[in-house]
Amino acid sequence: MFPTTADTHCRPPHTRRGLTATLVASLLLAAASGAGQTPDAGAGSIAKAIGGLKLRGVGPALMGGRIADIAVHPERRSTWYVVVGSGGLWKTENGGTTWNPIFDEYPSYSLGTVALDPSDPEVVWLGTGENVSGRHVGWGDGVYRSRDGGANWEQVGLAGSQHIGRILVDPRDGDTILVAAE
Repeated sequence: MFPTTADTHCRPPHTRRGLTATLVASLLLAAASGAGQTPDAGAGSIAKAIGGLKLRGVGPALMGGRIADIAVHPERRSTWYVVVGSGGLWKTENGGTTWNPIFDEYPSYSLGTVALDPSDPEVVWLGTGENVSGRHVGWGDGVYRSRDGGANWEQVGLAGSQHIGRILVDPRDGDTILVAAE
């Protein structure tokens, strides 16, 4: 059974101090026992493997902000589309090792949702305008579709909408979609 917040706050101070002292002592013993030892072969392998990597911006993890939506290709599980509420649409084809922005040349930077056509996952639907209320949020200009995995886009409707929160694609007919828009 885990202690509740009330349990930990109601413990006598000497009990909390004792627990803290035990944790500190354990950490010191662990550090001391490792002193003077040589690193194992695994550590050298890891250092060698990451030695060629340089610190760089890799996409939404460092550049964008709020992640609004994610779609994963059903056949190529290393291909992801990540919508950043105020930072564009990013695509990785290697499980997140590298990222490319694929919607930067279009007028909306604020995006709300992404969906793949279940019958043809190369067809990507994108809703612009982040689905969050607040003065800090930009608005969009409708729904876009790419028929080639995000290389090219066409605006297909709802240009007057400001926020697209969700796109559902009919699995029987990829040209039929339901859109939650404001």
